[in-house]
Amino acid sequence: MPKSTLTNQSKPSCDSDTRDIYRTITDKIIAAIENNPGEPVMPWHRGGVRPVIPTNAATGNEYRGVNILSLWVTSLERGYDSGTFATYKQWASLGAQVRKGESASPIVFYREIEKARDGGTGNSFTPGEDAEAETIRMARGYWVFAAEQVEGYVITPELPANPIERIADAYVAATRAKVIVGGSQAYYRPSTDTIHMPDEARFFDTDGRTRSLAFFQTLHHELAHWTSADRRLNRQLGKRFGDDAYCAEEVIAETAACFIGARLGIAPEPHPDHARYISHWLTVMKSDARAMFAAAAKAQEVVAYLDVLQPDATRARVAA
Repeated sequence: MPKSTLTNQSKPSCDSDTRDIYRTITDKIIAAIENNPGEPVMPWHRGGVRPVIPTNAATGNEYRGVNILSLWVTSLERGYDSGTFATYKQWASLGAQVRKGESASPIVFYREIEKARDGGTGNSFTPGEDAEAETIRMARGYWVFAAEQVEGYVITPELPANPIERIADAYVAATRAKVIVGGSQAYYRPSTDTIHMPDEARFFDTDGRTRSLAFFQTLHHELAHWTSADRRLNRQLGKRFGDDAYCAEEVIAETAACFIGARLGIAPEPHPDHARYISHWLTVMKSDARAMFAAAAKAQEVVAYLDVLQPDATRARVAA
């Protein structure tokens, strides 16, 4: 089982034992949620760090899915705000040195391999004319360090473009989703394929956020639900979540909204319904170590779908 804290003295590499990497990362997120003495919220909703999608220092690629969440937890716990990470060997290749005694953070990387129908696996499997094979994804755990943990690397902060509100408005408009403003509740109505939002005046300035940013954070949540329609992502949660499907969809939408917000420079803020499902989701995560991985992967699909709808869309380079 991987250690929850790994120092540079251990020389972490790609060969880390990952039999329990799902549980390692899930338990890390659970601990961060339960560490909040008040009403439970996802740790990245508590603020204290500049919203940014974590990036690999060596490749420039963005991390994806549950790796974003794992590295956000690390950043919040330790006060890191660079959003820049890399493995021990990658830092060394950049001429930087991880300081002695620093603890690494877990991420997961998936590799595709072919599996014979008879159960055999192998990287060099070559099916014959009549043989059948299927592609499966194998998870491998890695350990990374933040730029704040190394010497010999200069952190160059990248400030978000302004004004953020205009960027957020353009992001939603590019999707051509029908947004109806009015009433007192925010929701997506599948029967009419419309997003309904309260007027911006009903939102409040909190923790330095303007009411406009609070409005867009909620709108991004409903926009994520909008992608679930059959003609879009056709998000069927099926047997994996069973009776927990509604809760899972809320987690997917909220996670996607956080990913979008980080892209646009908007600090995460809990959706009004957050408290209704977060306690239940904790139970799901404790019983299924891969539940958060599945939800984060679906949230990543939402962002990828919405990104393609943007003008001059460019797909982000991804690390893991």
